[in-house]
Amino acid sequence: MTMQVDFDDTTDFENAARGFIAELDPPVVKAADGSVVWDTGAYGFLAGDCPSTANPSLWRQAQLCNKQGLFEVTEGIYQVRNLDLSNMTFVEGRAGIIVIDPLISAETAAAGLALYRAHRGDRPVTGMIYTHSHVDHFGGARGVVPEGHPPIPILAPEGFLEHAVSENVYAGNAMNRRAIFMYGAVLDKAPDGQIGTGLGMTTSTGTVTLLPPTVDITHTGQEEEIDGVRIVFQLTPGTEAPAEMNFLFPDRRALCMAENATHNMHNVLTLRGAVVRDSRVWARYLDEAIARFGDKADIAFASHHWPTWGRENWTAWLAGQRDMYAYMHDQTLRLTNQGFTGPEIAEQFEFPPGLDNLWANRGYYGSTSHNVKAIYQRYMGWFDGNPAHLWEHPPAGLAQRYVADYGGIDAIVAKGRQYAADGDLRFAATLLQHAVFAEPEHDGAKQELANVYRRLGHGAENGPWRNFFLVGAEELRTGPSPMATSTAGPEMLTALTLNMIVDSLAVRIDGPRAAAADFIMDWELTDEHRVHRLTLSNGALTHRTPTAETPALGPADLTLTLTKAQLLTAVSGGGFEGVTMKGDERLLQTFIGLLDTPDPRFPIVTP
Repeated sequence: MTMQVDFDDTTDFENAARGFIAELDPPVVKAADGSVVWDTGAYGFLAGDCPSTANPSLWRQAQLCNKQGLFEVTEGIYQVRNLDLSNMTFVEGRAGIIVIDPLISAETAAAGLALYRAHRGDRPVTGMIYTHSHVDHFGGARGVVPEGHPPIPILAPEGFLEHAVSENVYAGNAMNRRAIFMYGAVLDKAPDGQIGTGLGMTTSTGTVTLLPPTVDITHTGQEEEIDGVRIVFQLTPGTEAPAEMNFLFPDRRALCMAENATHNMHNVLTLRGAVVRDSRVWARYLDEAIARFGDKADIAFASHHWPTWGRENWTAWLAGQRDMYAYMHDQTLRLTNQGFTGPEIAEQFEFPPGLDNLWANRGYYGSTSHNVKAIYQRYMGWFDGNPAHLWEHPPAGLAQRYVADYGGIDAIVAKGRQYAADGDLRFAATLLQHAVFAEPEHDGAKQELANVYRRLGHGAENGPWRNFFLVGAEELRTGPSPMATSTAGPEMLTALTLNMIVDSLAVRIDGPRAAAADFIMDWELTDEHRVHRLTLSNGALTHRTPTAETPALGPADLTLTLTKAQLLTAVSGGGFEGVTMKGDERLLQTFIGLLDTPDPRFPIVTP
């Protein structure tokens, strides 16, 4: 379908500029060591016309997202935008401010708070709210609530901590590696390089922190008051995050939509990896928000992009997003039940004009193609039912056979080059990827594939697709990029429960090497007044806290008596100094020796 969006419509530009107070000047945030963690000025080139190396629609979105500074949403509510991937919102109360979603890094959050205080006064932070469990909405917590700050209420949806940990610790290394591709933080900011992500510009590269919530939001309709500000909550689990919530400020007639409604199509499954989201319930919760809050709010704002003013406008925006997710879900299932597979559905899927032509529904961050495949995956899994796909060779094995059948590496590179010259970049990428996986050191294959990736990236309307293609091209030429930031630092570990700590170790056990090990270890935590039993058996680490109903059977082979702080030091590689041990102390070194160390630079575009 030909895109029919109206490039002469300036409503989004007007809304993105509305309420502007001041920008951070200079627009750079640095860490304590002087390294740059955020630089809005790097995107100055976006003031120009769209070049041939960018999709005009994505260029427009990047121009909108690149508006930086402090903005007034309505009386008593302010946002700092474009000092990180997400927005940070300040709600003024009787004595201070409530901070909503303190960005990714402590450094950018501190800079945003300083910008607010420079124009609204040195108000203390009297509360904090995490809208959901993604790192760009909690990672900068220490930037607004530093060590020694008086205790404040920290509100989050039920299940927040569990899901924050599962995404950023359990599979954190793999997700962070792929996030380098998705957000393109390592790319040059340039017309032919990184121009944004659609959801924002990029991710900051500072210090990720986490303060655990003190108040759980457990049900829709729950009302809380912080610093004299009334807030009414709507839980939305399984939407943009497993734990997420919208909420209304009834006395300000302002509705926070978290990340459930933004000015682009969102991801049903992010390209960095995550749990597949439920687009069916996502649509239902958007409809519920319209019904529950439609006559109670004059403004709707979110943790990304710009607000929407006027009841008719924000309800129409939500209705368009609701219908988009519902249509995508239902039509994917309709075609699934006709026998089509995920890639086949994605290739033929089209939205009706009433949805496709809305700027807020364009695929700048999520895409119709990968979202449809994700919905198929949610219901049907990775297997499409074709026996030929049940036991295929892995990529390198397939590649070697393709290359042999095409007459060798030079022949397949030549074929790939010809497909690229003819404009079939998709099949050129397929052939040249086989060449690279068959002979990773063949420089000609890597250079040709890098050229194809760059062309695909320059034509993409979707920000993460563009970044994936361009980072892939860079890695083919220069090797794997370093990790832009870590989401499993000391502050994150401090927030883990004991169960989470052990689970984070269990996923690092080298099963084949541990298969012959068989022992029981007790951790006696003196500050938590409980014993936790770890059992290593058949290469699997299981654990539990013995109770009257599930008692510990038999003595432990080794007992460690320690505090949680000592445990965290040990888990972080700091040793077991001061820990009391009883039993076979050699088992501790055996245990440590069985822990695998994740590779933060594992290959993606090469085998």
